[in-house]
Amino acid sequence: MVSRITKYLSFLAFFSCTTSFSRAACQWPPASDPDPTSKPLAAASEPRLDSTVEIDIHVRKTGGGPIEAPAVVSLVTTTGQVFSEGTTVGGDIQFRGVTASEYTIHVVAPGYESVVKKLEANALGASTIIIDMSPASKERIGAGSVPLPLPQKTQKELGKALEALRQNKLEQARSHLEAAYRKAPNHPAVNYLFGVYFQQKEDLEKAIAYWTKTLELDPKHVSALLSLSEALTRETRFLEAETYATQAVEADPSSWRAHAVRADVLLKEGLTADALKEADHALELGQGQATSVQPLRALALAKSGDKERAVGVLGEYLQAHPNDAPARKQLEGLLTPGVLIASNGDATAGDSKPTTAMEAGIALSLPSNWLPADVDERVPPVEIGPACSVDDVVQKAGKRVEEFVSNVDRFAATESLKHESINKWGLAAYPETRKFDYVVSIREFRPGYFDVLEYRTSKYSLVEFPDGIETRGLPSMALIFHPTHSGNFAMSCEGLGQWNGIPAWQVHFRQRPDKPNTIRGYQIGENGPSYPVALRGRAWIAADSYQIIRMETDLVAALPEIRLFTDHTVVEYGPVRFKSRNVEMWLPQSAELYSDWRGKRMHRRHSFSNYILFSVDEKESISKPKTRTKKATTELDPPVE
Repeated sequence: MVSRITKYLSFLAFFSCTTSFSRAACQWPPASDPDPTSKPLAAASEPRLDSTVEIDIHVRKTGGGPIEAPAVVSLVTTTGQVFSEGTTVGGDIQFRGVTASEYTIHVVAPGYESVVKKLEANALGASTIIIDMSPASKERIGAGSVPLPLPQKTQKELGKALEALRQNKLEQARSHLEAAYRKAPNHPAVNYLFGVYFQQKEDLEKAIAYWTKTLELDPKHVSALLSLSEALTRETRFLEAETYATQAVEADPSSWRAHAVRADVLLKEGLTADALKEADHALELGQGQATSVQPLRALALAKSGDKERAVGVLGEYLQAHPNDAPARKQLEGLLTPGVLIASNGDATAGDSKPTTAMEAGIALSLPSNWLPADVDERVPPVEIGPACSVDDVVQKAGKRVEEFVSNVDRFAATESLKHESINKWGLAAYPETRKFDYVVSIREFRPGYFDVLEYRTSKYSLVEFPDGIETRGLPSMALIFHPTHSGNFAMSCEGLGQWNGIPAWQVHFRQRPDKPNTIRGYQIGENGPSYPVALRGRAWIAADSYQIIRMETDLVAALPEIRLFTDHTVVEYGPVRFKSRNVEMWLPQSAELYSDWRGKRMHRRHSFSNYILFSVDEKESISKPKTRTKKATTELDPPVE
């Protein structure tokens, strides 16, 4: 379970091998690579990734016939940037020179409901897409809808403004915001960030004005609703603040921050019991990310007369957050007779002064224009009613993982890779593409100990991987649920949800601090220190077969010592039938990776096809590939920046 920086720029195994407690199991080059001559690899029958296609889009009214009004049609990349856009003529529009990739089609037309549709453009020829538009209801007309994606130049200005706001460079931020506003004065994102700018300028009146306009354009803009609630709380306008907090909860019931902000407002209104319920719900939804709610919860407990329990909550919180001075001061106040401490740490003789959720560490941070939401930011919706036993679900999923390990010695696939470097403003560079013959060997050499070896063949050498970084360890992700490893994670079942129309149990997992990290680690240099990487995430497990159909992970905490600040991974699995052995296995179909490491941001998408299953008997050895001509074993110190 190791990763290294080699002479070929920076080599980092973002999907590193499941640990076997043996470093030899994940060496590079592997101690024993699969021999591709033992059986032909999967045929590379997929289209070339560097080709372009034509896309014809026909916008029609529901029931047939082109719409009369001109429609604005945008092709949006997976990172949210506009690849191309135009206006229909007679309901039709054609895009030429479209790079084969995945896109989202956004269609906006006056008097019609906006449409968002996924598109995977391949290089087999021209694609024809029919878009059906439904007339907007009277309630929807003028009430705001799905906002049109911003053109790339405007996105760049907004990205620069975001970076300036993060660094508190307010004059720079204003310059870029004004440029974006001139191009898109009625876009919710632009108005929302203008409100953030005036908030940082401590001009709440103008901030409220811009956030109010944001809601006119997008009534369910959760960040604007929460920001307005906090701003009004600062002005002690609690009833108005509660209205916006309630609207935020209604717009996104699974947002722990929305419930936490509402708890804060309710507490300031003196509705202690309701505030406590909201705080408890926020903690339940937010998992480990919502720990900042605990001081607020302790204050609610103290105000409700349960001072002993409040002291216990704060004491437990401070064990994990010993440097939180306001919380420590709050605890000291609770232990002092006649004194009550507000959640911001100020001593009061009675009620707390109006401290906002922003000051309590609850409010939303500045949005990212390239990184998906954290897995713990919200809980995907689940059905009301079906009982979920986490032990039963994990046990049955573990059996499926054991079956997978026992059924497969080695498999091959065609792997397609799309890599995008993300600049400091959150904008993606032109994508680089690669294609590989990909071979994986999984062997349990003794109970609970695995060798997971991976090998790629292509015209590219390791040094030619985008940014010099190779992605490895993808097949190991599901081993989190193997009975040997599942006990190292705190797991909870959130309920019965759905993914791609399949009923699935949603299971949240988080690395336990008192258990060994057996999934991922980074090692700098052949003999350098190893850094374990703790994961948290969510798995969707099919309710009928208990196969893992999707996993999403984030870091438990950043690793400043190696400057690893983001590692967000999404893996989707699907059934693959192997007729030769009459077996069906759920294998990775695609994987998305978003990373911020050593100042480099990147987004990658891996997709797999043409699977072939190999069977290796006990006498067959897996030798080093004969086609390998260059090693990547030379280790150097990290490059000086």
